[in-house]
Amino acid sequence: MSTLTLNVSTVSPLGDRVFLKVNRAEEKTAGGILMPDTAQEKSQVGEVVSVGPGLRSGNGSYAPIDVQVGDQVLYAKYSGTDIKLGNEDYVLTKAQDILAIVT
Repeated sequence: MSTLTLNVSTVSPLGDRVFLKVNRAEEKTAGGILMPDTAQEKSQVGEVVSVGPGLRSGNGSYAPIDVQVGDQVLYAKYSGTDIKLGNEDYVLTKAQDILAIVT
């Protein structure tokens, strides 16, 4: 059986999917109390690492996706598929689940 090694450069989203690197959640509260991993909420902000070609229309052309590699985005809380590569967390999600570009 062969093994598959994934890294960021080998993942290319299909269709209208976007590959995001999840920003780490805050480990301290505003009062300075350290929170354990089990008490931390999943971050909803990430950096676009890779973008698919977009949805194919009836005439065969692709509809462009509104985000680009490097954009910081806010995405829906329970969207996408969580992926862990090394020590980093990623999400593969549909473009429609991206709510805003963070500037």
